[in-house]
Amino acid sequence: MRQLCRWLCVVIASGTAIASFGQARPLPGADVQQIYERILPQIEKIPIFDHHAHPGFFDDPDVDAMAAPPGSAALRERDSNPELVAAAKALFGYPYDDLSPEHANWLIQKKAELKSAQGKAYFSNILDKLNIERGVANRAMMADYLDPKRFPWVFFADAFMWPFDNQQQRARNPDQEVYIPLQEKMLRRWMQQEGVSKLPPDFGGYLAFVSRTLEDNKKKGGIAMKFEVAYFRPMRFSDPTREQAEAIYKRYVQGGVPGSDDYRIFQDYIFRFLIQEGARLHLPVHIHTAVGIGDYFNLSEGNVMNLENILRDPRYSKTTFVLIHGGYPYEREAIWLAAVKNVYMDSSLMEIYMYPSEFKHSLKQWLETFPDKITFGTDSFPYNETLGAEESYWLGVQSARTALAAALAEMISMGEVNETQALKMAHGYLHDNAAGLY
Repeated sequence: MRQLCRWLCVVIASGTAIASFGQARPLPGADVQQIYERILPQIEKIPIFDHHAHPGFFDDPDVDAMAAPPGSAALRERDSNPELVAAAKALFGYPYDDLSPEHANWLIQKKAELKSAQGKAYFSNILDKLNIERGVANRAMMADYLDPKRFPWVFFADAFMWPFDNQQQRARNPDQEVYIPLQEKMLRRWMQQEGVSKLPPDFGGYLAFVSRTLEDNKKKGGIAMKFEVAYFRPMRFSDPTREQAEAIYKRYVQGGVPGSDDYRIFQDYIFRFLIQEGARLHLPVHIHTAVGIGDYFNLSEGNVMNLENILRDPRYSKTTFVLIHGGYPYEREAIWLAAVKNVYMDSSLMEIYMYPSEFKHSLKQWLETFPDKITFGTDSFPYNETLGAEESYWLGVQSARTALAAALAEMISMGEVNETQALKMAHGYLHDNAAGLY
């Protein structure tokens, strides 16, 4: 009996030890700083696939399909952010510690000299300095100063949803007075590209024009189509029939101003048609799913969860969806949409809006849920003549690498993953998950 008790005590003790070893801990240990310092240099060596950016010069109107109306900028995006001085120092050897107008002129002149000397290599050299292998260019049209081998193109598709008289839509608020005319301009550019002088008289002809544009954009190097639809209307889509959409097209193709209900039905059908074409043409569908600029962006109507009926619809199981900006500030809910096999998350904008100390928490939640479905992006953009896409590339990269190292260091310290697994996750997030889609 005494021996049996001893044996049971050993088994229980061993079982406790095994359970203790296998159970992830709720708090990181004293080793987390050492782990962070050990893995950060390894993470910095990983070449990046930047899944979402708007590379270009400040005076290039094709950097985006729309313009920014007046509105408030988050603290970290303001010109007063001292990190932007660090970016200028790292990229251009900026000799000052502030961006006062007289000092900023040095930076403007330096960039002008480099652009003149380097030409098409200018932005490629920025990527090289930041160890970015390729940077997706989400632009209205590609620029001849961007090397297509380094900057694959993602084109905009929203304009196909706005073919009629839009005066009622423009009048909704001052933001729409900026946005809608730019959608009309984009549609005219697609029509000019396809040799279409006016809208086809029948709905079948219009759909054929849409399909032909997508096909030609793919031939021109497009790797995906992008929607900014949450800026223009609620991101909730009904499921109308072709007959309903065709009747509305017939009613307004020759003139007249469609009411919001009619326009919404037509747009819902066109959106679904476009994502079906994405499957046929093997063009992933990128969708803006985060907070937006301007004073009238409706965060509740643009909530990423409004897309759930689309993403979980088996008819679109062969369409690859990328939720650009990760649904922020609903990124915790949005990660569960990546449970769908053809849905991926992109973190662009998040690491620029949030400081690394906060972005670390969001990234850690994603890594602990679907690490194979998350991708990195900078959302680089030329904000003004002084602070361009170059500095926002730097800010996004530095934020993401440090936040990633911090999140993984905690996961290692708490026994959630080992170091080998953590670095595999880092490669996936920074490069492999996105590169594998294309």
